[in-house]
Amino acid sequence: MPARRFILRPHMIATLLALQTLSAHAQLTAQSTAQSTAPSAAQPSAEATTLSTVNVNASADASAEGVPEAYAGGQVARGGRVGILGNLDTMSTPFTSTSYTNELIQDQQAQSVADVLLNDPSVRSARGFGNFQELYVVRGFPVYSDDISYNGLYGMLPRQYIASEFFERVEVLRGANTFLNGAAPAGSGIGGAINLLPKRAPNEPLNRVGFGLQTGGQKSVNFDFARRFGPDDSVGLRLIGARRDGGTGVDREEREVSAMGIGLDWRGSRARLSADVGYQNSTLNAGRPSVTPLAGAPIPRAPDASSNFAQPWTVAKERDTFATLRGEYDITDQVTAWAAGGVRRGSEFNSLANPRVLNAAGDTTASRFDNAREDRISTGEIGLRAKVRTGSVGHTIVASVTTYNSRSANAFVTAPAANATLSNLYAPIDRLPAGLGTPSNDMTNPSLTNKVETRSFALADTLAFYDDRVLLTLGLRRQTLEQTSYAYTTLAPSPTSDKTRITPVAGVIFKATNWMSVYGNYIEGLVRGPIAPALTSNFEVSNRGEIFAPYVAKQKEIGAKFDAGRIGGSVAFFHTTQPISGYTPNVVAPGAMPTVLFGPYGEQRNRGLEFSVYGEPVRGVRVLGGLTLLDAEQTKTQNGATDGKDVIGVPERQLNIGAEWDIPGVRNLAVNARAVYTSKQFANATNTQTVPSWTRFDLGARYLIDIGNNRTLTMRARIDNLFDRNYWASAGGSPGSNYLVLGAPRTFYVTGTIDF
Repeated sequence: MPARRFILRPHMIATLLALQTLSAHAQLTAQSTAQSTAPSAAQPSAEATTLSTVNVNASADASAEGVPEAYAGGQVARGGRVGILGNLDTMSTPFTSTSYTNELIQDQQAQSVADVLLNDPSVRSARGFGNFQELYVVRGFPVYSDDISYNGLYGMLPRQYIASEFFERVEVLRGANTFLNGAAPAGSGIGGAINLLPKRAPNEPLNRVGFGLQTGGQKSVNFDFARRFGPDDSVGLRLIGARRDGGTGVDREEREVSAMGIGLDWRGSRARLSADVGYQNSTLNAGRPSVTPLAGAPIPRAPDASSNFAQPWTVAKERDTFATLRGEYDITDQVTAWAAGGVRRGSEFNSLANPRVLNAAGDTTASRFDNAREDRISTGEIGLRAKVRTGSVGHTIVASVTTYNSRSANAFVTAPAANATLSNLYAPIDRLPAGLGTPSNDMTNPSLTNKVETRSFALADTLAFYDDRVLLTLGLRRQTLEQTSYAYTTLAPSPTSDKTRITPVAGVIFKATNWMSVYGNYIEGLVRGPIAPALTSNFEVSNRGEIFAPYVAKQKEIGAKFDAGRIGGSVAFFHTTQPISGYTPNVVAPGAMPTVLFGPYGEQRNRGLEFSVYGEPVRGVRVLGGLTLLDAEQTKTQNGATDGKDVIGVPERQLNIGAEWDIPGVRNLAVNARAVYTSKQFANATNTQTVPSWTRFDLGARYLIDIGNNRTLTMRARIDNLFDRNYWASAGGSPGSNYLVLGAPRTFYVTGTIDF
């Protein structure tokens, strides 16, 4: 329609680029509270006045308002980042999200993103196909670790494991979000988005060192120092570091992590800058692998949770360096421009042997698979936000231009089938294959195998009616996805897939009372087309390297939110559809490895009902959790073979409930408990392989001790999987895959931090 057209004119481009004129000599503007003007004895003149304390609200997103404050109880924030719309209060956005605070991260001794998301009833953690990447299933759809954003930028973080020391908050936005964040470059994000917020220097100096020990003998040390400098403390510096080394509680499994990070911020009268530099080196030795049940084979009984059926020579190594920069400039009091950019350089090496289950007795076969990978990623964004009024209607207009570029170099080599290792889940046999086959590429210096480039332009207007009680958001994003794959052996490029799509959004929220809002939205998700994989653990792919066109997911959602001051929550009903990919078997000679044809063969429809609750309803008692009811169904499958069947790895019920209690009469002592329940899942498309439901309980405590000289020692203890339940935690994760991941054993953690 002509009314919806938007033309990017030269003067508008100039406005978007105005951020480049940031003045390095701008002065800090601080709001002062009313103070007495009476001079004190220490003042040099009678005309001098008492100055108020400057409170610098520094934030990683460089916004003038800073991050939303914590809600009652301190475990979640009152709001968070909603893509290009910026930081919004939960009660003022037509989407559902939760922002988990650093207080929660510390008190629960979380070591990774997956540890934090154990509190979220809409999220379950799984694993990347064939390796040890963390993968998150949100509303029944995967979010790959590649697609987690860092301060609003995709691709900046390590792929397999992200140390918790790097982030201040974990923000989970539920539902399709392409308009808000752009298409996720790795091809996921239909069910939600995860953003990690970097740490910034607080107003007061921070000196903190920590130490820890866990089951398996893993030891950890960390430090966190922060200072503010310059006129009115306008410059902030935060330095973090961590080292973890030792066993994990799983027999023979060992993890080694080294992490360093620097966070910087500067705040002037009209300009604000924020920057981060990070380095992480991670090694996992004898990591317990995922397990793939063969077609027709029964789901094996979950082995002892502390046992390890990994081959002792397997290893996963990862090293990453990344840097980001974000800035804002207030062109006028009502118009703000921003720009952001980042780069990452990463390298990985994996030597894996993932078992395939042959029978109910747990007999397995596994072939060695080594791969090397190098990533070079850069991304950037510029934008403009303006507030205007037309009569009684307020407008918040946002425009944004983004770009993303990634180059991935890969190489792999496998052991001959004759060298496959025969073993058993319950009585593992160690064996090093006698030799490897011919590498697909140079393992020491892999060549380019995949290139992804995305570009987008987004425009939105949030209209405010009836004294801002009704907020209507309308917007469009024009997204271009360009993808090229290269043959591993010949390095010949595939035909480039270059597609452009427009994804809309329409959302409305009505603040019915001071404590309740109702909302609805329609939003789409755009996912780059899948690439037929080069190799899987169960079969060969005949059309390896073929790139398919991007596909669109459509979401409708309605819900309500409440905020009673000390307790809040929400209820949401959603309906999302997306195409799905899978495999079609080919006829092969008897005894040969099966071959399949990869491609999009159907549609997945997820609908569900979410309930969440958080806050401190009674002084000293904090609650956090909720319930998600899911109905994930396969529709329009090939020849209708599995129409109406449940989607692999999506349970019907997910329940998380946690509580923390300050013990009366014992100052500075608090205990906490958490229960996590997941109903049964199916491990194949025909729903003949069933993974049982599971429940786990976690228990923890913390105690603050004054050790004198303005020093405080905080001791924390925790037991995860209190009753040492043996269970398969997830089935699948990567679309169409059915691998199983065994849940972690009972694990004790003891940590301490000293503030001085």
